[in-house]
Amino acid sequence: MPQIKSQKKRVKTNEKSRLINSAKKSQLRTQMKKVFTAVETQNKEEALASYNEANSLLDKLVAKHIYHKNYAARQKSRLIKAINSLN
Repeated sequence: MPQIKSQKKRVKTNEKSRLINSAKKSQLRTQMKKVFTAVETQNKEEALASYNEANSLLDKLVAKHIYHKNYAARQKSRLIKAINSLN
């Protein structure tokens, strides 16, 4: 357990950040699943709409240093590859 006052504060802020970050990551994973389910049901319009939202979320999470830029690029590529398989 931290003994110094600033360390105690840091524990609290780290916990808040952890909860916020995990919620944002969960939101992204949900959006990505929406893309894949739309691809499975052969619904290209819905897949593209979900892809645009997932793309935006990925960019925001990279900007906030929650994910690495290479991770975002890899996921974007993976999603668009799935959508392009609908042709």
